[in-house]
Amino acid sequence: MANIAFLGLGVMGYPMAGHLQAAGHSVTVYNRTTAKAEAWVAEHGGALGVTPAEAVKDADLVMACVGNDDDLRMVCTGADGAFAAMKAGAIFVDHTTVSAKVTSELGDIASAAGLSFVDAPISGGQAGAENGVLSIMCGGDQTAYDTARPVMEVYSKICRRIGEAGAGQRCKMANQIAIAGLVQGLSEALHFAEKAGLDGRAVVEVISQGAAGSWQMVNRHETMLDDHFDYGFAVDWMRKDLGICLDEAEVNGASLPVTALVDQFYKDVQKMGGGRWDTSSLFKRLKALD
Repeated sequence: MANIAFLGLGVMGYPMAGHLQAAGHSVTVYNRTTAKAEAWVAEHGGALGVTPAEAVKDADLVMACVGNDDDLRMVCTGADGAFAAMKAGAIFVDHTTVSAKVTSELGDIASAAGLSFVDAPISGGQAGAENGVLSIMCGGDQTAYDTARPVMEVYSKICRRIGEAGAGQRCKMANQIAIAGLVQGLSEALHFAEKAGLDGRAVVEVISQGAAGSWQMVNRHETMLDDHFDYGFAVDWMRKDLGICLDEAEVNGASLPVTALVDQFYKDVQKMGGGRWDTSSLFKRLKALD
């Protein structure tokens, strides 16, 4: 069992930290909104740090799951940031989806301070976090990863090191690129079925058993057809992630025409007031074009 600090108690971090405490680890949590951290401690036990520095001072591992590049910089190197207070040899595991640039930047700072840094973005959504079945894609030093892996396995169904620092974030970019195309394809299929006078549920029952089947199809078609879009990952966050993907493609020369197009479709959804709708709301955009 380890002393662990968990920074960030959003829809993903809150249950992830809970799994660690339930597994017998000693967990200290930090959240920008202290009331959320107080609620977590009331529910799960553990301890509360009012700043990142206070939360991490005795930790062997520090796990972070915050919002974006700037949020991550703040908890790592801002006023009362984690890096300055972590003990030598401790490992910082970043579950946030951020740019490869900030991963490289913070990894270098951590190394200079005698710390290890593992980029470990996650996939699986809120349900995956709550059920402890996330997919975790990691980059960084092999030894640091081997130390952190048993802890991450508490809330994952697969946890794999892809390569050196930044490889985890680039793998997550590939994940988001794939999802963008899948959701748009599913939205168009359901839209076409409706226009053709077909029962969308019957269509999915059949085609989901063949080559067209996907997690998105199985888990989202019902809510899409029911015009419910408050399940899972929000459009605002998806646009943040796709922006990271497109920026990285400018660096490595990858061609992402479908990703760029779907990013603009999500921009349309935001204009419809759907920034907090889940990503399957691409279907609602198509219906709005009727």
